[in-house]
Amino acid sequence: MASPNPPSAALLIVDVQEDFCRPNGSLALPGGRELATPINKLLASPGFKLKLAARDFHPRNHVSFASQHEGAVAFTSETTITNPENAAESITKVYHDHCVQGTPGCEIIPEIHTARLDAIINKGTDANLESYSAFGPPFRNPRVRATRLHAMLQDAGITHVFCVGLSYNVCVLHSALDAAELGYTTFVIRDVTASRLDVEGLRATREALERGGVGVVEMGSAELEFARVDR
Repeated sequence: MASPNPPSAALLIVDVQEDFCRPNGSLALPGGRELATPINKLLASPGFKLKLAARDFHPRNHVSFASQHEGAVAFTSETTITNPENAAESITKVYHDHCVQGTPGCEIIPEIHTARLDAIINKGTDANLESYSAFGPPFRNPRVRATRLHAMLQDAGITHVFCVGLSYNVCVLHSALDAAELGYTTFVIRDVTASRLDVEGLRATREALERGGVGVVEMGSAELEFARVDR
């Protein structure tokens, strides 16, 4: 339900970068570049107090790259990533090299009106840690290598976070779940995301969001009335 009072809201645009978009991205998603039109409508809205973009910003030897593991196959092989401050471990798949610092593939696509952004948050900057979420790596005990995102939201008095971008079931999902876990009223604007998911994958992702306390809305939803966003 829409709040009777305008929320102190942030727009979080996740990973709409050249390497995740056609025609040349190493991990291109169908429909990724087309998100620029609705994202620009959101960026033009006066309703968002803070407008942020997060991007993968990997060193060339990042642990998630298949090229860094002998015999590894992108999207199939896995590697174990360990929290440097305790014994907890996390398994991650490895991918084609992508969003390497200083390469064109790392850049936010030029169709997005980046001049309207308040800041760009770099994630995945540690060669030894994965970071799907815009808030940082998945470890909790303790959190390590957190990005500056949470601090920026707190400093601005943000209460609500609206997430869009790429991909719906990975970096948007993890960013939204982290935002909700950190206490923000969080929504994913579903029709301003893209993925390769089939119907079952879409259902599972929505259920994961809802279990994590994240609302799933669309551009015309009542929850966005405060931002006066047209379709």
